[in-house]
Amino acid sequence: MRRPRRTSGPRPATSRAEGDLPASANLPKPSEVTQFIAEAGEADIGAIAAHFGLKGADRRALRQMVKGLQAGGGLAKRGRKGLATAGTYPPVGVADIVERDAHGDLFVQLTKAEDDLTPVRLAPHPKERALGAPAVGDRILARFLVRETGEVEAQLIKKLGESQPKLLGVVRKVKGEVRLEPVDRRAKDCFLLDSREPLKDGDLVLCAAEKTSQRRYGPRSARVLEVIGREDDPRAFSLLAIHAHGVPTGFSAEALAEAEASDAPALGARTDLRDLPLITIDPEDARDHDDAVYAAPDDNPANPNGFVVWVAIADVAAYVRSGTALDREAWTKANSVYFPDRVEPMLPHALSSGLCSLVEGQDRACLAVRMVFDGTGRKLSHRFVRGLMRSAAKLSYEQAQAAVDGMPDEITGPLVEPVLLPLYAAYASLTRARDQRSPLDIASAERRVRFGPDGKIAEIQPRARLTAHRLIEEMMILANVCAAETLERRRSPLIYRVHEEPSQEKLHNLADFLATLAIPWTKGAPAQTARFNALLDQTREGAHADIVNEVVLRTQMQAHYSPDNLGHFGLNLPRYAHFTSPIRRYADLIVHRALIRAERLVADPKASDGLNDTEIARMAETANHITAAERRAMAAEREATDRYVAAFLADRIGATFAGRITGVTRFGLFIRLSETGADGLAPVSSLGAEFFHHDERAQCLVGERSGGRYRLGALVEVELKEATPLTGGLLFEVLTPPEAGAPGPRPARPAFRPRNPPKGVKRGRRR
Repeated sequence: MRRPRRTSGPRPATSRAEGDLPASANLPKPSEVTQFIAEAGEADIGAIAAHFGLKGADRRALRQMVKGLQAGGGLAKRGRKGLATAGTYPPVGVADIVERDAHGDLFVQLTKAEDDLTPVRLAPHPKERALGAPAVGDRILARFLVRETGEVEAQLIKKLGESQPKLLGVVRKVKGEVRLEPVDRRAKDCFLLDSREPLKDGDLVLCAAEKTSQRRYGPRSARVLEVIGREDDPRAFSLLAIHAHGVPTGFSAEALAEAEASDAPALGARTDLRDLPLITIDPEDARDHDDAVYAAPDDNPANPNGFVVWVAIADVAAYVRSGTALDREAWTKANSVYFPDRVEPMLPHALSSGLCSLVEGQDRACLAVRMVFDGTGRKLSHRFVRGLMRSAAKLSYEQAQAAVDGMPDEITGPLVEPVLLPLYAAYASLTRARDQRSPLDIASAERRVRFGPDGKIAEIQPRARLTAHRLIEEMMILANVCAAETLERRRSPLIYRVHEEPSQEKLHNLADFLATLAIPWTKGAPAQTARFNALLDQTREGAHADIVNEVVLRTQMQAHYSPDNLGHFGLNLPRYAHFTSPIRRYADLIVHRALIRAERLVADPKASDGLNDTEIARMAETANHITAAERRAMAAEREATDRYVAAFLADRIGATFAGRITGVTRFGLFIRLSETGADGLAPVSSLGAEFFHHDERAQCLVGERSGGRYRLGALVEVELKEATPLTGGLLFEVLTPPEAGAPGPRPARPAFRPRNPPKGVKRGRRR
């Protein structure tokens, strides 16, 4: 039925302005409305009207009353329709972490909040350990508590992800606008910045991209979450890596207080090892010393030519006990992160460089393993003790090696005969068993960034690989094996360090690549470390040595932590656990606690510092967490180093360098410079006017007309065209012509298919 057309004239009375509505006897008092909202925590107009049974004109009058209460400051909006008592937080709500103060405390803002609510502190909570540490820009489900002082505090219930995608960049002021230049080399967009605080050109900022932009065209908007530093700060590149990867920094006041309150160790029930001349041998720039070694010929007549080797490790479990603030934050960090110019430690300085560092000449608590080997390097027995030691000397690798090579200094001179020579003799014996075991022998070149007095990079050089390095490495590996064997024998849960064998797909890809170098490799044969080592030995002195080493490395799986024993393929060991670095790895701390519990290594009867049932129940969760944290740290360290290298090369634009092709893709060549180990890209557009095809099987780019090839592993000369310290990016132009070769078959190019026009649009004739 058709409705009658409305005629002109006055509007009906039911449509009059709300301000003109007459008072109703059904309408509740304002105090009753505010009391209902306070008891409900949050309510909208519909819920209030339903509670008081209001309809029609009464409901419109209620809306007018609520507006008056809002104007008077009694009520405040929560979201689009919700209402709450002004200045009050709900018992539970969704909040965004909006800032971090100078002490490292996080502050959260209720997502539905109006101006009546200010950000409140996010209190530390044991849940953080299970859920991971939140960061600025994260969205969480939080519980809001009112303390006796009246202060409101938030507690983490659950992480909900990021409130908005986080951006890291540098402030650029251009023509009256404040813009963000992202530091991610993959980012293409620029953003306009909105900040309550004044920003300076060159500030490093963490931002959140706004979902909607106030402008229809042009750059999107971003909101500044945190100013993290300055572009011209010598530590800027490390700060960028820390924030880009969410590396936890600093410590809470509670954790620092616990560390400062730690007492120097007493002998008590510990084994006294202070007469053993244990020494630490570490990198010259080492920031902590958590392992010490000593070796001597075995005086047991039944073991001729045998050796006794001691490995003593800092007893971190005595200071970092389960359930403490120190333990919660160590779990969250999971490992120390080492940058060229700084370290972000897992433990506070009072422990990492103090009571838990095996400082020369000072008593230190330790967990030590005594290992007995025969003349062939085969382990006969081992036992763990909880001791008190005193380091006889702190040496660098270079010091120890020079002393054994006949060039001792004032420190190493008195140690050569009684300490260093027996250590090297024991290592010579251990290498026989190691060679028989045949672990993977892949060479890895590490870069060392040296800084000058002005804070700028003085030089970048490869780290030397000395016999002293191999000695300490082998003794640490054997101590780790002893830890895993002991805990397995005691049927104790533990976190293994596992490394699975390469997949068949990786082995087939290796065989395909080696075929291009005329090197045979049987695809169907099982993965064995001895096979890989034979391949490396076969090519070690040839032209393909570096690239074969690189390809074999890429063929391997990535090591990780697990409560299940999957073996360690690279070391060719059936069981392996990390025990030797509890200052910087949480995995080692778990193994220490497991040994204390399994072997009943009680140092203080009043202290409970062994592995507890709660930790055992969440072993798989801890293994996954520390694996993820390790990979986060590796990515951050690599990214920071790339930026420092780019800064070092920035004033050498146009210079030529020798390098090697380490990666081949359809869009260009990845090249590593021989001088500095710096990695950069030569885009395919810089290879000349010819079109290049990517031969994935042969790992090379092939010229379509000439057949010239740029293959993986080839030595090339390049010119540095661009170095961007902010992103760590390097761009090269290849000066070396491609290797001669016959043109290959051209890959079929997809035929051009014009798209059909949208429905209702006719295709016109081209004029």
